[in-house]
Amino acid sequence: MKSCLPFEFHVSRWARDTYRFEAGLFATDGRVVLADFSAARRFAAQMTAVRGAPVPASHVYAMGLIDEILHILIRQYELQNPGVMQRALSQARERMGAHAFEQAQLRFLETFPPVAVYQNQMTEADYLNGETAGRPHRQTTLEEMLILNVTNQNPAVLPYKELFDDEPLRRGTVYEALVQGLADFLNAEPAFGGSGAGETLIEALRAPARVAPYSLEGQLQFLLERWGALLGEAFIQRILRAMDFVKEDAIRGNFAGGFAGSAPVPQFGGAYAEYERFSPDRDWMPRCVLIAKNTYVWLEQLSRWYQRDIHTLDAIPDEELDKLAARGITGLWLIGLWERSRASQRIKQRMGDHDAVASAYSLYSYDIAADLGGWPALENLRWRAWQRGIRLSADMVPNHMGIDSKWVIEHPDWFLSLPYPPYPGYTFESENLCDDERVAVILEDHYYSRSDAAVVFKRIDRWTGDVRYIYHGNDGTSMPWNDTAQLNYLKPEVREAVIQTILHVARNFPIIRFDAAMTLAKKHIQRLWFPEPGSGGAIPSRAEHGMTRAEFDALMPQEFWREVVDRVAAEVPDTLLLAEAFWLMEGYFVRTLGMHRVYNSAFMHMMRDEDNAKYRQVMKNTLEFDPQIMKRYVNFMNNPDEKTAIEQFGDGDKYFGVATMMSTLPGLPMFGHGQFEGFREKYGMEFRRPKWDEWPNEGLIRGHEWRIFPLLHKRYLFAEVENFLLYDFFVEGGYVNEDVFAHSNRFGEERGLVVYHNKYAHTAGWVKTSVGYMDKASGQIVQRTLAEGLNLPKDGYAIFRDYVTHLEYIRSCAEMWEKGMFFILGAYQCHAFLDWRFVSGEKWQKVYEALNGAGVESLQARFDEMFPPVQETPRVEKKKRATRKKTQESISSEKKPTVRRARTSKRGKAGDESAPSDML
Repeated sequence: MKSCLPFEFHVSRWARDTYRFEAGLFATDGRVVLADFSAARRFAAQMTAVRGAPVPASHVYAMGLIDEILHILIRQYELQNPGVMQRALSQARERMGAHAFEQAQLRFLETFPPVAVYQNQMTEADYLNGETAGRPHRQTTLEEMLILNVTNQNPAVLPYKELFDDEPLRRGTVYEALVQGLADFLNAEPAFGGSGAGETLIEALRAPARVAPYSLEGQLQFLLERWGALLGEAFIQRILRAMDFVKEDAIRGNFAGGFAGSAPVPQFGGAYAEYERFSPDRDWMPRCVLIAKNTYVWLEQLSRWYQRDIHTLDAIPDEELDKLAARGITGLWLIGLWERSRASQRIKQRMGDHDAVASAYSLYSYDIAADLGGWPALENLRWRAWQRGIRLSADMVPNHMGIDSKWVIEHPDWFLSLPYPPYPGYTFESENLCDDERVAVILEDHYYSRSDAAVVFKRIDRWTGDVRYIYHGNDGTSMPWNDTAQLNYLKPEVREAVIQTILHVARNFPIIRFDAAMTLAKKHIQRLWFPEPGSGGAIPSRAEHGMTRAEFDALMPQEFWREVVDRVAAEVPDTLLLAEAFWLMEGYFVRTLGMHRVYNSAFMHMMRDEDNAKYRQVMKNTLEFDPQIMKRYVNFMNNPDEKTAIEQFGDGDKYFGVATMMSTLPGLPMFGHGQFEGFREKYGMEFRRPKWDEWPNEGLIRGHEWRIFPLLHKRYLFAEVENFLLYDFFVEGGYVNEDVFAHSNRFGEERGLVVYHNKYAHTAGWVKTSVGYMDKASGQIVQRTLAEGLNLPKDGYAIFRDYVTHLEYIRSCAEMWEKGMFFILGAYQCHAFLDWRFVSGEKWQKVYEALNGAGVESLQARFDEMFPPVQETPRVEKKKRATRKKTQESISSEKKPTVRRARTSKRGKAGDESAPSDML
């Protein structure tokens, strides 16, 4: 069946009278004709207006499509079994009796009238005696009665039963006996051929409701799989689109949102080619330690703490910058620097937050906000920060602008829009939110009542009269961002305008964080805004504007982000590009698209939830695919979309254990606003000032000074991956305890080994063998031992300091080569072993044996305690009076300190056990 008919189904007289549907929606036989989705939307809008509750147009569309497919199946069966419906008609009339049969059909036409009957242009009897295209109306009416009965037995359509309720036919007619006899007749006929072999026609018609009784989408999926080859490509596309429409309506009104929740284990490879093209790092990039600050909130907090007005960037005290540098911070991410949308502020204040500023991600323009001091204040801060080794970072929000932004006013064609509202029920009667006299900007009314998460706003050009409905920014995971306008990335001029803006930001900030960067990967631009048939449903109303992959690629031939990376590398090369990206695209963003760093949300989610085996799997998957991806992760314990680190991890051993992991893994450690101070308030992007009166937790700060900040100053040791190894922790019985994380790294002759137990439990075991990793030189997965990873000598003893307890330990190198290292770990216990040096000799062996694994504040002190330096008694010589005949030369020769020379030589002798310097 290659033809594609409009979707149709009969609607009762009662429903037509009640809902007053447009006459143009009906064919002459009285069936609703849904030629496209807009017709279904108009039909649903009429029902919504009367019911007072939303009726999804997608459900109307799906019901019409299912009805039409059932008719196609009957036509196909007639081709296979010629004359079957005519024989069914004769059999039914004979079985029911001519009069009873006639009355049942007349009642059907009265209840579900053709247009001429409904308009009183002919009687039911006149219509029944006619024909259309050579098919008698008595036969088509019998077919409609059969389909009506099948529909009334479908649980998925019961919410709309008044449209096709067959109860009036059951009263006073033989309708029920008639359709049962018809089913019996068809069940005795030959089975359906083709892919439905073995089924009778009745079984085929009832199968969708049997397979997916409460899901229209499920029934469409079943029909697609069972009958797709019969229906043809055009009909398949309509089924796929219908399924997309159902998905879209399912998310309308969903006010949940954000990126919170669990994180999946990343896999590598995808629909778009993932070739290797990393961007090279500048030497400072791997060692960067970033801290986020919500700018307005931070300035208000500084004003409180310093008891003076600090509300512009140039007023930030030098003491605060000194403090950041002393803690090991080398990157300062200032959130909310740009000139924000005034409409966004009005919306938030109207919704009840009277102290709100605009959202930091609803922008008017990429200029430093005037109330933060503008560009001169930024220049002042940037220079003072740079003197302390701190680079400034800013956000770039590339997928949308504020609804009243300069671009919306001056370049409306740059945004995704329609000349009509996507839903008939949308109204735009509220206030104009734009200050510019050229343009009016109006939100959809239901947003204010929280009764619909409207996907568009209305823009009116006061000078030209142009009216368009521009889509809000949306990532498909939550309600639309109603103070933003979505850019259309299929337009080359839009892509170029955004790239020029990125270059402008890069010339002022050496670190750029791209907000929601994954939404601008090609696959997600298409999925969200121009979906292929069957892959839509993320954003309501966009499935109608979908494209095939080939059509989309013709308009957007290359990845936008790859072009951005290449342009920045050529024009502003000393810029670190950091992508906020999720949806299993982390590897793609750094390895193929060339971003320097990418969010690793799995670290926060899995370490918080103690999904330790899953996070170890994240690390193992990455190491086995390409270890270089590890150094490009941004690891964090909270971000602006999440609860604070203290809320998620507490302020005890678990917090410090995870913070130690974050500080010593390859990648970029990113600390949240107030994380060091132990603040618990989550600052919204619209906050002008903190709402809680919190003061720094000095005890927690001291804990960071003791355990974390010294590690941050050692980032050079942990930043790279060439010598990074992740180890298994083997416990008694020979199995791996996945709750223990152990990793090592080296830089030159410096070494670091970190072991952390992320569980409220006790365990004991050995660290000896690494997990497998890809050796890119050989293309093989290889493993190494702990001794190899730390490049230990074969003999002697290793001395190292634990940066958690600040105790020193001594271990036998030979034992570490043979067995590895043994640990007994309590709940959330952590070790960070650095400052390795090596000694040898019998005396150090005795120190090693005496300590039996225990730590001490200073091993040199313990050595000196066990083996005090020999105190030699000075030799007293009797002085002789020199004769005047002796020359000065002979006197000098007699006074040579021969004993002292011998003592110095002895102390410098190789292998001397009192010398703990690095002797390999």
